[in-house]
Amino acid sequence: MTSQFELSDDTPVYVISVAAQLSGLHPQTLRAYDRLGLVSPGRTAGRGRRYSLSDILILREVQRLSQEEGINLSGIKRILELELAERRSRQLLAEMHAELGQLRAELESTRAVAARLATLVRSRSDGAALVPVHHVSAAHPQAAHRVGTDPGHPGAAAADVTPSAAGNSREASKPGPT
Repeated sequence: MTSQFELSDDTPVYVISVAAQLSGLHPQTLRAYDRLGLVSPGRTAGRGRRYSLSDILILREVQRLSQEEGINLSGIKRILELELAERRSRQLLAEMHAELGQLRAELESTRAVAARLATLVRSRSDGAALVPVHHVSAAHPQAAHRVGTDPGHPGAAAADVTPSAAGNSREASKPGPT
């Protein structure tokens, strides 16, 4: 659980004057970079800009690329977009690797259960199935839909009722007019 007082690198806390000082840029430059979409600071309720530590690092990188590498702002924007896409791809790849690991573990567990079942089937000397299978006679196919009735069981004869007999028994059990 995170506290409301915990700050991450993405928490917008710095006003524009502090962000300008930390990044080594003029506040007007920060506003221009915001308009161009190079850095998108958070906003207060009054629409004032609030920069995070991540924003400050991006501003420093923009300045470095512009000053040291001679890259124009359009090129810098594209570089930042590609870096963001790469981070997202790496995150997705990490999530997929984690899911793959989980699926492999589930597969191994399923294989272990299947191996144990195969061993149990082979160990049965009488050739009987592990789960009894009830065969439905052609005369009473509806018996397959009843749960707990075994056509081979001696007490099942009372439960085997044909549809017409079932209808008659319902009619007989209805109370008549009084």
